[in-house]
Amino acid sequence: MSTWTSNAKSLPALALAALIAFAPAFAEAKMGGGASSGSRGSRSFTAPPATTTAPRPAAPMERSVAPQPAPQPAAPQRPAAAPAANPAGGAFGRGLLGGLAGGLLGAGLFGLLSGNGLMGGLGGLASIIGLLVQIAIIVVLARLAFQWFAGRRFAGAMGGAGGGSRPGAFAFTGGGTGLAGGAAAARHAASEPLSLRPEDFSSFERVLSDAQSAYSQEDIGRLHDLATPEMVSYFSDDIRANAREGVINRISEVKLLQGDLSEAWREGQDEYATVAMRFALIDLFIDRATGKIVSGDASQPTQSTEVWTFRRPAGEGPEAWKLSAIQQTA
Repeated sequence: MSTWTSNAKSLPALALAALIAFAPAFAEAKMGGGASSGSRGSRSFTAPPATTTAPRPAAPMERSVAPQPAPQPAAPQRPAAAPAANPAGGAFGRGLLGGLAGGLLGAGLFGLLSGNGLMGGLGGLASIIGLLVQIAIIVVLARLAFQWFAGRRFAGAMGGAGGGSRPGAFAFTGGGTGLAGGAAAARHAASEPLSLRPEDFSSFERVLSDAQSAYSQEDIGRLHDLATPEMVSYFSDDIRANAREGVINRISEVKLLQGDLSEAWREGQDEYATVAMRFALIDLFIDRATGKIVSGDASQPTQSTEVWTFRRPAGEGPEAWKLSAIQQTA
């Protein structure tokens, strides 16, 4: 039965005794030194969509030749809306003077209607002070009401401009095919979705095993057949670092337990596929001089969940896939 499935829950399991006894060395006892390295084209610094195998976000790239994206400038703020003009060309209620004049006129009209004359409504200092207080309150309320209505008009104008799209993703289950997600292409204008076949997934599983074996044997020539030059340079650095420490990272019995597709796309002259894989393996550090085990357990396989990205020239077959990035998971 195919190991590409989306039904099992992914949790990395480590041998407890080895973790306690050799924690510093064991953390680096894996292909790539436990770092997130490589390139995913224009998506190198964009987290791949989560999958059933790797439900948590993949770690960002620590080593990559891909250029960092330029920071996006902040959007300019819209100017405050101007108050609405009345038909005569002036602003209704503009300033305290306009409110005061309107209040005085209203009080005079009230005096005329009540038979007390034009200024009959202002019969005393107390009445004038009270009138001014009322006018000030009316002006404040009018301004608040205007700002509220202006804000609603602005919100209504912007209501149709927002709204995001859900990230598209590919899904692969045993015996199926990868289906392209259109929303993913919308996020990356320079790329287009790519459909995969079962043969592609078989190639990913083959590279997983063969690359680990070549790394264990420190076979740089074989690594060039399986990975991009960038990844080979990182593996070579790790192998030289191990040599300086007097150890060899021996990896064996690699077995894919579960895997699924995160995303696949075509970009320029290249095609990319990012897959999450949970696999078991025997992962040891061996002393170069004595051949004794420095860390790890030769009888107890450990499990690891990583997100691997593969690249091939556009239009090539499954055998052309090469490892172009490894990202760790939480």
